[in-house]
Amino acid sequence: MCHGTLGELYQGPLRAGSAPDIALVSFPFDRHSWVHFTPGAAPVGTLPLGRKSQTAVRLFLAHYGLTLPPGRWSTHSELRVGVGMASSTADAVATLRCLFRLFALDWDTDAVLRILAAIERADSVFLDEFALHLSGRHRVVRRLGTEVGFHTAYVCEPGAVDTASVTSLLLEHYRRRGAEYERCLGDLLKGFASGDPAAVARAAGTSAALSQEVLPKTSYAGLLAHRERFGAEGIFVAHTGCLIGYLFVRRPDAATKSELSAFFRSLGHQCSFAQGGYG
Repeated sequence: MCHGTLGELYQGPLRAGSAPDIALVSFPFDRHSWVHFTPGAAPVGTLPLGRKSQTAVRLFLAHYGLTLPPGRWSTHSELRVGVGMASSTADAVATLRCLFRLFALDWDTDAVLRILAAIERADSVFLDEFALHLSGRHRVVRRLGTEVGFHTAYVCEPGAVDTASVTSLLLEHYRRRGAEYERCLGDLLKGFASGDPAAVARAAGTSAALSQEVLPKTSYAGLLAHRERFGAEGIFVAHTGCLIGYLFVRRPDAATKSELSAFFRSLGHQCSFAQGGYG
């Protein structure tokens, strides 16, 4: 099993400079992808694993010099594809976790990172904690722990963003706004270090605002205008996806959830609620 993400609390450069890396603090949430392997069972006609998960199987077996026994794969996912929930990476990580259990091997993060690096730019869903992560280099810069958690109300706007196709646009934006991103990331890391979810939420809102300049969300202005009305501590987005929503330190009550649902419906979207992070 592997959790997905509700976009990111931060996406931007690791530090201001002329050659920035894309750094992420992914926003894990309580929706998951599952992969099962039943040894000895007759295989089904169509392999249920996606292409990237199939590649993960091949690379895993090659890395450990193993052969997959006869059996059957089955999968299930709560994650929407192509919106910013890290669905393909979660599928691949769930597949790898299944293989480690199947062969009674200890989990090896370094091996997992090497396999993911051969497949795609990845989120840090292979960790069960927040992390500052270089998605292209597949390097964990700093682990940020499990003390911070949020309640969320979010929507998925229509459309899709191909991260690879906008990478050059993002890097130019990071060079232009490097100082602002550096302050934003500094505030975010201080919030994590002190276990202050409200500070983390404010920094996430700054990251969302900076993202709006380059890959805008149509609902952003409305959410920003009504944030204080609903008592949300911040706004989060899938920076190269379709998700946008509110961060709450305390769970909204039933009346507030009804108001949030009506508000998002007025913007043309169905609202969803989920817990994000840990805490």
